[in-house]
Amino acid sequence: MDEIDDGHPAHDADAAEHPFARLGPDRILDALESAGWRGDGRLLALNSYENRVYQVWLEDGSSVVAKFYRPQRWSDAQILEEHRFTAELAEAEIPVVAPLCSPDSLHAHGEYRFAVYPRRGGRSPELDDPETLEWIGRFVGRIHAHGAVRPFLERPTVSIETFGTEPRQWLLDHDCVPRDLLPAWRAVADQCLEAVSQAFARAGDVRQIRLHGDCHAGNVLWTDDGPHFVDFDDARNGPAVQDLWMLLSGSSQDMRRQMMDVLEGYRDFMDFDRRELHLIEPLRTLRLMHYSAWVARRWSDPAFPAAFPWFGTDRYWQDRILELREQLAAMSEPAMDLP
Repeated sequence: MDEIDDGHPAHDADAAEHPFARLGPDRILDALESAGWRGDGRLLALNSYENRVYQVWLEDGSSVVAKFYRPQRWSDAQILEEHRFTAELAEAEIPVVAPLCSPDSLHAHGEYRFAVYPRRGGRSPELDDPETLEWIGRFVGRIHAHGAVRPFLERPTVSIETFGTEPRQWLLDHDCVPRDLLPAWRAVADQCLEAVSQAFARAGDVRQIRLHGDCHAGNVLWTDDGPHFVDFDDARNGPAVQDLWMLLSGSSQDMRRQMMDVLEGYRDFMDFDRRELHLIEPLRTLRLMHYSAWVARRWSDPAFPAAFPWFGTDRYWQDRILELREQLAAMSEPAMDLP
């Protein structure tokens, strides 16, 4: 990979400019008006790296959230499949934030596709509270009960290839890892992928269902009425535990207790296959490998150098090597044991 002036790796050389270069305030407001929402000129950029998301105030004093999709990431069919899934969940009175339809949920304006959502506030859930975890688990169980009815046909599946093998090869092909650290990183990455493959083999042929896909605390907003789930942009097929392990943190004993609390609510609506406990640390490992490649692929977008100024430095890759070694050790331990 070539180096740019600030010392960080440059990627997507075929992109002359970043994908949102022409998405200014006027174009945002014009796009909303073309779909029937007339803004009063006020915009607030919300936290999002993959897409661009704005709170837009309308002339009637209300506000909506407009999400502009990163070009060429998802096809129209894949986006609409996600929209249909969230609409299905909302119709079942599961607290998810689904796009507004008028009548179509996916809109286009120039080169940009976008969707409009109702504005829903909330705070981060207290994941150290057993009752909170049980409450979240109950709703994840309901999401999965609907997700298990049929699979996604257009969206991908969580797999070793898409989250591990392919990102590893992309980082190597684009010379992302500093040369003096490359042998150590490649060795531990290969060892991790072998351990992941062995863990998936131990788990066996677990059921693949429709998932939220990125069910961490930032995508669960809490109010006095309980949780609601946002941002299904990474929805895909996969094992149920993919939507559970990101709610866990701390020591192995902490995570065991948290998982028991989550499953206390989850099992009210959905059975849990204990074989999937073999996949917790492997899925964490795949996410870590995928994350480095994700940042690298997006470096031509100015939001990424601003948000991740340390990316590409020797210290960054030294930390990743240590992180993967810790994951290798974690995957060598027996799977979580639940009563």
